[in-house]
Amino acid sequence: MPKFKQTTEILKLMNRKENIRNIGIIAHIDHGKTTMTDSLLAESGLLSPRIAGEARALDYLEEEQKRGITIKTANISLLHEVDGRAYVINLIDTPGHVDFTGKVTRALRALDGAVVVVDAVEEIMVQTETVTRQALEERVQPVLFINKVDRLIKELKLNQNEIQNKLIRIINDFNNLIELYGEPEFKNKWKVDPNKETVAFGSALHRWGFTLKIANEKGVKFSDVIEAYNRREQQKLADIIPLHNAILDMVVKNVPNPVEAQAYRLPKIWKGDLNTEIGKAMLNCDDDGPTVMCITMAQIDPHAGLVTTGRLFSGSVKEGDHIYLVSARKDHQIQQVSIYMGAFREAASQVTAGNIAALLGIETARAGETLVDFAHKDFMVPFERIKYVSEPVVTVALEPRHPKDLPRLVYALNMLCIEDPNLKATVNKETGEYLLSGMGELHLEIAVKFLKNYADGLEITASKPIVVYRESVDKKGKIFMAKSPNKHNAFWVQVEPLDEKVINLMEKGEIAEETERKQMEKILLEKAGYSVEEAENVLAIDEHKNMLINSAKSTQYLYESMESIINGFRWACRAGPLCEEPMRGVKVKLTDVKLHENPTYRGSAQIMPTVRRAVFGSFLTAKPSLLEPVYKINVSVPTRFVGECSNIITKKRGKILTSEHKGVLTLITGYIPVAETFSLTAEMRSATSGHAFWQCTFHKWERIPENLAAEIVRQIRERKGLSLDNLTFGSFVNEA
Repeated sequence: MPKFKQTTEILKLMNRKENIRNIGIIAHIDHGKTTMTDSLLAESGLLSPRIAGEARALDYLEEEQKRGITIKTANISLLHEVDGRAYVINLIDTPGHVDFTGKVTRALRALDGAVVVVDAVEEIMVQTETVTRQALEERVQPVLFINKVDRLIKELKLNQNEIQNKLIRIINDFNNLIELYGEPEFKNKWKVDPNKETVAFGSALHRWGFTLKIANEKGVKFSDVIEAYNRREQQKLADIIPLHNAILDMVVKNVPNPVEAQAYRLPKIWKGDLNTEIGKAMLNCDDDGPTVMCITMAQIDPHAGLVTTGRLFSGSVKEGDHIYLVSARKDHQIQQVSIYMGAFREAASQVTAGNIAALLGIETARAGETLVDFAHKDFMVPFERIKYVSEPVVTVALEPRHPKDLPRLVYALNMLCIEDPNLKATVNKETGEYLLSGMGELHLEIAVKFLKNYADGLEITASKPIVVYRESVDKKGKIFMAKSPNKHNAFWVQVEPLDEKVINLMEKGEIAEETERKQMEKILLEKAGYSVEEAENVLAIDEHKNMLINSAKSTQYLYESMESIINGFRWACRAGPLCEEPMRGVKVKLTDVKLHENPTYRGSAQIMPTVRRAVFGSFLTAKPSLLEPVYKINVSVPTRFVGECSNIITKKRGKILTSEHKGVLTLITGYIPVAETFSLTAEMRSATSGHAFWQCTFHKWERIPENLAAEIVRQIRERKGLSLDNLTFGSFVNEA
């Protein structure tokens, strides 16, 4: 492991909170985040200036270098001096492709500020909006870097006034995002303004950049930049107005230090009592308070084991500390503490509050977990669950080429899902298939390649991508009774659609499985208009946005069997009766119950399948429907190809929402079913001669017309080896 010359100085400064900045680089894909980061590393002596802009130093994985995209978040600590004072900048470079947006979400929990990078030609794009919204939801303050200004000069041949007008439009559009997604107390303070040094302009590739203050100090005008390119002397700009000064000065002067940031971020991301010892310590970012860390990343190191990365909100961590994981309910002893230097970790004797640290020895840690020192384990409230903007909608079936490698495949899948919680591995017990679900084709393609990292030489065959569907209902079903196999217990169940207001609250994370009952009751009452009785009798909410409510008249022995009843409800929701796809947006009411007085006659083997059958029976009388995932698609294309792109989208059951001109490009926004996107790349490239750039983000689940749904149900049942007899929606009642 190399020893970086700055490590000692960085570790000393980490104790001075006012000298720390925790920032991320976020942007739409290919807008220049990683290229910009190269320039920052070169300034810190961690990368040769000769190769900065081309090295992609924080894209240290082979797959990242090969594809030219960032896949994993990468951390590094930098030193930067402003007005003779040294600062530690803990920097995280994040992915730009929408399939890896979950990694951005997790990284933001550790940050106080974010440099949003925008391509001067393409302007604000769909992923720019997504990552900015994510940052604002975490109360992470954004600053703006408008990159690729050289393209306006060399490619678009714009004059000085046209360039300035375009840059003003980008700033205004970015401030509109802050106005739209920012909280009232922050939106006006956080809007960017070149005069306040919260906007920088430049070219990451050619390593120059400036804020208005720097331009005035150096006597540089836009006309000078244009002239430098016309004379092909752009390399001189990097000497006069180096990019790293513009970005890092902007960060130091505008992004808050951890003490300032935690005072307003903590009430948003932690719902514990701020007046307790733990609450006060975190509010003050106190080194002497109880150790509290929010874990944002867990990665497997083939030599060191699980590496846990997170933000320390109070206290400190050092080798040998006895800590406790709140959600996992496990205690561990820290084996090593280190800080990140890109692909490497530098061991540290201690890391204090307000910084980002890597820990070894915490094998049960997962992203989103809360770590606290063991002495305070009984008093710690976990951090708010990290909310993702999308969910897995595409699946591949995997199998090892050699059956003897099956245990290695299972191990590799487990390791992969630890590193990336946005991947979901399941086993189809009927077919024996191992299924891996992710955000999109690229997400899964990369994941399958990474599987081999955990099992050297493992050969895997993967199916073509399969779309994930959901089963739902459109009306209130009949009350359906089911008896247990021993005939001693009976359940009466009624299924109906869950109110959209409640589903929206679930998607925002405001109503979740672990939400405290009083809080859930309050939310349901105030926001969804539920009756007091119904709100008080919510028994369970599952991960797919379904709810179980107790309306039973008879409650004798009910609570003794509650765990089995809830498990039966979850079992039903995991695989519905139409084609064993998960249910979504279904309210299940337990209207009556008859349970045997003898506990031996009402065990889980009797209760669980009975509840499941009762749910299925009512479900199939409630006008069942099939939901498909729909993407929002944004296409950036030269105006002459707009017709071709629009035709491709509409032919694929898509809808065009808007078509907006941005200089020589047109931005098409629309919706397209995920199932129709698998041949999209080939068709778009062929129709536009490779000139179109597009990105798809998950939009919503949408009902499929019944005639089309019937054929999809048939295909899914055939693939899963389920019965195809008398295959219509109504034919499943007897099966239930």
